[in-house]
Amino acid sequence: MALSKVDLANQVENQLPQNLVANNLPFRNIIINGDMSIAQRATSATGIGNGDTGYHTLDRWKFFENDSPSYEFTMSQSTDVPSGQGFATSLKMDCTTAEATLAADDLAFLEQYIEGQNVQYLKKGTANAEYVTASFWVKSTKTGTFIVELVDLDNSRFTNFNYTVNASDTWEKKTVSFVPDTTGTLDNDNAASLLFRFGLLAGTTFSSGSPSPTTWLANSGNNAKRAANQVNIADNTANEWYITGVQLEAGTTASDFEFLPHDVNLRRCQRYFQFLSTYTGYGLGTTTVVNGYTNFPTMRTSPSISSTDVITVSDGVTTQFTQSSENIVIASDGSSETSANIQVKNLSGLTSRRNYSVIPNSTGKITLSAEL
Repeated sequence: MALSKVDLANQVENQLPQNLVANNLPFRNIIINGDMSIAQRATSATGIGNGDTGYHTLDRWKFFENDSPSYEFTMSQSTDVPSGQGFATSLKMDCTTAEATLAADDLAFLEQYIEGQNVQYLKKGTANAEYVTASFWVKSTKTGTFIVELVDLDNSRFTNFNYTVNASDTWEKKTVSFVPDTTGTLDNDNAASLLFRFGLLAGTTFSSGSPSPTTWLANSGNNAKRAANQVNIADNTANEWYITGVQLEAGTTASDFEFLPHDVNLRRCQRYFQFLSTYTGYGLGTTTVVNGYTNFPTMRTSPSISSTDVITVSDGVTTQFTQSSENIVIASDGSSETSANIQVKNLSGLTSRRNYSVIPNSTGKITLSAEL
């Protein structure tokens, strides 16, 4: 009797080495843009630090800092990558203003927030909770001990590992496995539930304890363990730190890095941030406002809008300009994950009910953000 397609597929899978099967599971990497290939905002940003927490260059990777330090970095997308591993880009942190002696409350991480609905299969907070394994390639001129941390944002718990950069200016692959946590389930929604982060520097308030590789701890009362033993990559302007090939997956073994097609990777990033290139609006019975609905690829939630530089508002005959970011807003009747009613305000001389194109100039941008 002929085998069905399902039976044949199962038979083939059962005959394959288990590591080969695991290495081909689709979307096993919880991290988005782990190969550092998508940089919608910019490929380089200066002055990172000194109170400048936020998203700056590579998609999904946020710079976090505590206190008000004096150090600064340039964050950039680099073509310096581990040889022969298939990567084309990495994220680079280059110290441009040093702070050799950190204040006690200084703390800096590179981090990524993860939606709860994307990690329900980790079964956190149950008797069947999974191990979670992180693997990544790192290169640093500064050798020594670094921290990598996994944080449960829903239940204020964390676990972390130290890893060691052994050789200066050399790509090294690191793998750590975070233990299961049977306490605290993750919310099944589109809000941030997990936080994965790499330590960059830490003052004594956060670095004087020991890491917690064998258990999860409550955030409260354990600050000294949050960045235990972390070196300071901001202590010299010669310091550079690179990261790529970041993968976070269920299980105790790191599989080969999951390379996704560029368009798939870009679309995953656009769920959180994207540019609005152009849209058509119309006059609202006023000579000062253009109003129009526009659709865009589905985002995590209804986005906020911002703009930079000059935006052209044109009916093909006459042209108006708006330059201030507060002039482009989402109208009071709101937006959804796929569309928004966008207004351009404070114009003059428009014709009521006439169609207008809203187009960023060469240096202008209209951005939609649903970041975690």
